[in-house]
Amino acid sequence: MLLLKIIFACFFIYAGIMHFIKPRFFNHFIPRGLPKLTINYITGGIEFILGIGLFFPSVSYFAALGIFILLILFLPIHIWDATKLRPAIGSKILAYIRIPIQFILMYGAYLLQQNSLPIL
Repeated sequence: MLLLKIIFACFFIYAGIMHFIKPRFFNHFIPRGLPKLTINYITGGIEFILGIGLFFPSVSYFAALGIFILLILFLPIHIWDATKLRPAIGSKILAYIRIPIQFILMYGAYLLQQNSLPIL
C-alpha cells in the first residue's frame, strides 16, 4: 500500500504543478464560459495539496478521500472530452482509454482511503 500511496502522491503533485507550468494544456478540458485560468489554478492547487497530504498520516485519509471525490468530479469532463470532435487529450482512442483509467484511479484512491485511519 505504501507504493500505491507514493505513486498517487507523486502523480497528483506533478499534475498540480503542471497546472501552473502549462496552464494552456488544461484549457481545452474546461468548458466554454467558465474562467479557465481561475479554474485551472484552483484545480492544480487542490491536486497538489491532496498529493502532499498523502505523505502525512494525520491527513492521508482525508487526502485520499479528496482525491476520490476529485476523480469523480473529473469523470464527466473526460466523458465530454471523448465525445468532442477533437478531444483535448489528443485522439479519440486516448480519450476513450482515459475513461476506464479514471475508474482504476478511483479504485486506487478508494483503497488508499480505506487503508488510512482518520485521526480526529
